[in-house]
Amino acid sequence: MDIETEQRLELAKNLVREAGAMALDFFSSLSELVVEQKSMQDLVSNADRDVEIFIREALNKAFPNDGIVGEEHDNVEGSSGYTWVIDPIDGTANFLTSIPAWCVVLACVHNDETIIGAIFVPNNDELFWGAKGAGAFLNDEPIKTAETRGLHDGNTGVGLNGRTPTKQVIDFIELLLEKNGIFYRNASGALMLAYVAAGRLIGYAEPHMNAWDCVAAQLLIAEAGGCVEKQSADMMLEKGGRVVASTPAIFDELVEMADKAFNDTPA
Repeated sequence: MDIETEQRLELAKNLVREAGAMALDFFSSLSELVVEQKSMQDLVSNADRDVEIFIREALNKAFPNDGIVGEEHDNVEGSSGYTWVIDPIDGTANFLTSIPAWCVVLACVHNDETIIGAIFVPNNDELFWGAKGAGAFLNDEPIKTAETRGLHDGNTGVGLNGRTPTKQVIDFIELLLEKNGIFYRNASGALMLAYVAAGRLIGYAEPHMNAWDCVAAQLLIAEAGGCVEKQSADMMLEKGGRVVASTPAIFDELVEMADKAFNDTPA
């Protein structure tokens, strides 16, 4: 790992923990939050915005020439060739209803590839992290995707959003059930993808995801021995796209199912 990546990786690991502690303070006083609805099934609070500002300020201090793309604030163009991708609280609907299935997500993109991913789950004190070519880890232990023979060997995460037709997801779930699979959803796409990397889920599919929800964990899955669809990281930053990821044994089957049920164009 080169020094530029190593320095950014250490910052990412420390920063998601610090941001997670800040978010956890908000989580313990939910009644004081100001909540807005951005669109159907898409909520935001001052917790999301304040945590993202905290992360942005720390990134700007450490690497002032890096770009920043975040869910809650305007993008920042950088000159270094490195771009950070932030989701301050993935799983806001869970967060706002006292369900502890949410996380802080940070990734770094360079030369059209995601090179760093860090996902922190404050309620469980779990840090999923990794770097391109250096493996994936949960806290200090290496992780790997599950060993599977077929879709019947575990749970497959399925994502849903307000940008694509609901029928796409219904069609995918029907195909999954026909193959004796089981679908799982916890309303945090980044967390479900991290679970694939750690072997807790065997796969994940969603017709469209924004970069801040997926690129960090897609890297972790690949580094943990799993399969992800090949995508331009820069294009994901600009438009988002379809996400299919899983253990190697079921990947082709999941892609075939996604081809039948999804398209990658938001409604």
